[in-house]
Amino acid sequence: MKPIQVGLLGIGTVGSGVFHVLARNQEEIRRRAGRGIEIAMVADLDVARAQSVVGAGVQVVSDARAVIANPEIDIVIELIGGYGIAKQLVLEAIAAGKHVVTANKALLAVHGTEIFKAAAEKGVVVAYEAAVAGGIPIIKALREGLAANQIQWVAGIINGTTNFILSEMRDKGLDFDVVLKEAQRLGYAEADPTFDIEGVDAAHKATIMSAIAFGIPVQFDKAHVEGITKLGAADIRYAEQLGYRIKLLGITKRTDKGVELRVHPALVPAKRLIANVEGAMNAVLVQGDAVGATLYYGKGAGSEPTASAVIADLVDITRLIEADPTHRVPPLAFQNHTLREAGQDLPILPMTEVVTSYYLRLRVADQAGVLAKVTGILAGAGISIDAMLQREADEVGGEGSTQTDLIILTHDTREGTMNDAMAQMQQLPTVLAPITRIRKEELN
Repeated sequence: MKPIQVGLLGIGTVGSGVFHVLARNQEEIRRRAGRGIEIAMVADLDVARAQSVVGAGVQVVSDARAVIANPEIDIVIELIGGYGIAKQLVLEAIAAGKHVVTANKALLAVHGTEIFKAAAEKGVVVAYEAAVAGGIPIIKALREGLAANQIQWVAGIINGTTNFILSEMRDKGLDFDVVLKEAQRLGYAEADPTFDIEGVDAAHKATIMSAIAFGIPVQFDKAHVEGITKLGAADIRYAEQLGYRIKLLGITKRTDKGVELRVHPALVPAKRLIANVEGAMNAVLVQGDAVGATLYYGKGAGSEPTASAVIADLVDITRLIEADPTHRVPPLAFQNHTLREAGQDLPILPMTEVVTSYYLRLRVADQAGVLAKVTGILAGAGISIDAMLQREADEVGGEGSTQTDLIILTHDTREGTMNDAMAQMQQLPTVLAPITRIRKEELN
């Protein structure tokens, strides 16, 4: 049987990995897929560099549309990234009747509903295992392995750059800015790390997982997104003393009122497995009603780990390429006609309606009555205190210091209620700096 012919758009780090892994493991892949899979054509603006990667046997062009127009190409892999030309090319490939494999989480988080609809109308597959958590097969787990379950919540460390930074801050006691520069020097962070450190990359991935878990459209614009730029070494240290570690989590949760979709730093009990995921590694914890908690761990980025996921999608499509489109696994796990409309049945909750517990750090004057005023405001708002830690003044500001840190852990409360209480506390003349608030997630 003739091998499946693949066109590759973009042959950078991941594209090169796809080509090399496919070549190295071609016999194993052929046995699994039932026929060969060949990259027959590559589009890249740097034609000479691309040709040096793939060798003389593969056609290389500078125009991606030439790949899409080639009637011999069965599957198009999009590895360009971004929202712009990538969206146009994916939609053009679908219109041309090509199956599509993409690692583009930003594109799917923002335009996934439109893209999946176009693919369904044309009877082609859009596969995207590599878009979330690199080499970890979390999309397949949510769509297929856990299909018997009502997913209750998903929480993941899904950005390796921020996890590396937080791990280094904890291990070395350094502040964010110092560790970020080191991460850039080592290649863990981009020259412009905004998408990573501000939580946007993680929010793209959480949006996709939320849609799969709950059968809702992708709704990135409704996600609550916070990064790690405001975290200090003191917060990492205090969290450790209280038995927690701080991780940037992507969280989506089903509640009676709707779906939570949020990315932010969180205190996680140090005894949880996910709290011990260090460096640039990723991990996703999924709670299902039948299976309980399952944890998926591995490399979330890199040339060959991401290539592993791209090629797994190629194998899946090859196995089913002749099948009736209605017999394929739906892109968002639920059959298309059963997907909820945006805002209906399970709306994305505004952050003010989310209920969780909190870590608060207040820099306060070291004088009598301060603690009573702070706890009085919390009590008046109906916020219960779980634990409290007050540092000695000289430990915080040196010998003779007149200010100290007050650390409070709360029980569950509504975010809007906490916002109001924090505004009142911030107005106290004895609160000397902006209050640090980090949400706490027990994940049990």
